[in-house]
Amino acid sequence: MDGNTGSPPRPRRADARRNHDRLLATARTAFAEHGTDTSLEDVARRAGVGIGTLYRHFPTRHALLSAVFQSEVEILLARSRELLDAEQPCTALIEWLRAIITHAGLYRGLARALMSASGDASSALARCSEPMREAGDALLVRAREAGSVRADVTIADLMQLTNAIALAAEQSPDDPELADRLLALTYRGLKG
Repeated sequence: MDGNTGSPPRPRRADARRNHDRLLATARTAFAEHGTDTSLEDVARRAGVGIGTLYRHFPTRHALLSAVFQSEVEILLARSRELLDAEQPCTALIEWLRAIITHAGLYRGLARALMSASGDASSALARCSEPMREAGDALLVRAREAGSVRADVTIADLMQLTNAIALAAEQSPDDPELADRLLALTYRGLKG
């Protein structure tokens, strides 16, 4: 049957599942060690598959990035839900933004990739960024309703700012306090 009949997709063959899982694990390690600009040919080679196999599973670099970071996104989403009940909504929002910065710092180049994909709803990274925006917006709305955040602050601006802080920290490895200082400036600016 073809894909237009509405029937559920066929399950992957066992070797295809193994290749998919091996590619994800290899990419996760390669991105952590060498950054998100790591050669996809190198990822395929290290996973023991051809580049064509990588592209069959992940047609673009952003598709691979999205798949690699999906589990981390789930952790950040769970943390945002926990913070929705925090006593101090603005502090909860900042804590969540700090978690995003920490996460982005695990993979050199991730913040830049997220910033470049932020305006492209068709990017595979949108699968990660849209739920993150929704989670952050819930925290922002709560902080705004508590009178802790200016009315003109948007989650889109905060997400870009957070990625910019992560990128600045990545570019300044000799200054481990930079992200916290920049986040403290953001906190003060939120209150107006």
